[in-house]
Amino acid sequence: MLNLEKSFYSKTSMYSFITIVVLFFLMWMSTAQFLHIDMALLGYMIGTAVFAIGLCIRMSFWIYRTATNRVAARSVKNLFTKERIKRNAKSLTITLIDNIVLQKFIFKRGLYRGIQHIMISWGCIISFAFTFGLTFGWFRFDLVDPDTYQMVAFNIPLIKMAAHGWIAEIFYNMLNIGAVMVLIGASMALFRRIKDYDVKVTQRFEFDLLPLYILLAVTVTGLALTVSYDFLDGWMHPHISLVHQITVVIMLMYFPFGKLFHVPIRPLATAVPMSYQETLKVDTKSCKSCHQPYSNDDQIADVQAILKAQSFDLQLADGSYLSDYCPSCRRRMRALKQMNMEAPKGNPYGPVNTNNGIHLSGFSKKRSEDFYGIEQDIKKDLGEEKEHEPVSR
Repeated sequence: MLNLEKSFYSKTSMYSFITIVVLFFLMWMSTAQFLHIDMALLGYMIGTAVFAIGLCIRMSFWIYRTATNRVAARSVKNLFTKERIKRNAKSLTITLIDNIVLQKFIFKRGLYRGIQHIMISWGCIISFAFTFGLTFGWFRFDLVDPDTYQMVAFNIPLIKMAAHGWIAEIFYNMLNIGAVMVLIGASMALFRRIKDYDVKVTQRFEFDLLPLYILLAVTVTGLALTVSYDFLDGWMHPHISLVHQITVVIMLMYFPFGKLFHVPIRPLATAVPMSYQETLKVDTKSCKSCHQPYSNDDQIADVQAILKAQSFDLQLADGSYLSDYCPSCRRRMRALKQMNMEAPKGNPYGPVNTNNGIHLSGFSKKRSEDFYGIEQDIKKDLGEEKEHEPVSR
């Protein structure tokens, strides 16, 4: 691998080249040496190839970040540990079902947001799967006889279906189904971002609104193709097809470098609970102060390594690290440090001199009058002045 890497400008360029080679090798294999290429999809194929390069570049930058690289290395190590096989399988299955299939994490923020997100998510997954599969010829539909089609994947004949049967209709309209789902979800998201004032305060056009407009453009033009073909006898079909192809290519170019990049990243989040899932009496980390288990040994070790690599290790005077303490003890330590109470002297219930010069009264005791340093006679004079003060009319 080292000798191969010397042939390229960087690791990222090497991975991009390998990705394209693998992509077109699969295409060569699935299309019987490019025999079954649909030239009408040539624009999509070129756009997808550029998309793959952009995605590879962005993924490389993401994976080489200090924190991400550490978590990825830990996940790979834990994945192939025999003692963790059962635990890993359970964790991956639960996370896959909850976060990817059902997306419970977004439903916790509200039913409306959950519906819009799952519509966009699964609509995109369906659309991408069928678009890439058809574009690169990974699967196709061969006509066996005038009334029968056969699905072929990587030149392996699969199921046969009636040309006008319900199974064939589902496959014919799979892209339409995905487009309708994305249209519903993107419209709901756009409506929320336009009407919700709390969201409007923090949103940015290029990051939050632009991807929604791009998705809507792709879905509307795609559905317009079906309407033109099925209901308008192909009226304006070539022109709509060209516009749709342009919108798809724009989306593919934007995808790796915008908000949509979280779509391929989200499944990788299954590695986090797999590596750092807290389980009773298994890899638990005890607080250095209260000795209560509060986290995972691997997670704390990785946090300390990441912070140290960034010259931000938060090491304390006694040689321990702030991450060696549980959240409750950290808050207590922070409060004591801010109020200069790490080593209180004198009456523990008396006034405390803080680092910022503000005096605080003792804890669990009412502040004494002499704390203010006002002599009794001065207070008496002030009281007499108030008694003889004329009443305001």
